[in-house]
Amino acid sequence: MQTKEINSLVLAYIGDTVYENYIRHFLVYKGIGNVNELQKEAVKYVSAVAQAKAIKKMLENNFLTEEEIIIFNRVRNNKNHSHPKSCDIITYKYATGLEGLIGYLDLESNNRRILEIMNYIVGD
Repeated sequence: MQTKEINSLVLAYIGDTVYENYIRHFLVYKGIGNVNELQKEAVKYVSAVAQAKAIKKMLENNFLTEEEIIIFNRVRNNKNHSHPKSCDIITYKYATGLEGLIGYLDLESNNRRILEIMNYIVGD
């Protein structure tokens, strides 16, 4: 099976773990040594609102390739209608699209591009 054929929500499922793992590493290497503080800081990056804001900024600044935009849109436009109570459906779909893009890049073993995107998100 080719990566482009994998279910959109499966891409987001994989991307969620890659994204959160990067953020956790980033915060530890930033020098945060307290688990409660790590969790508090992580939410600033891993919440659906923060993820949606990050992907919108990337789109506005033409940071993504055409292929990446296609993958993002495919995942974002998935017919899933559920979302957490902490945000609206549009915000959730943008966040899911970002996670799907990260998942796609991970399954394609494109770690360089994941690193570029994650560094863009955290401001490095």
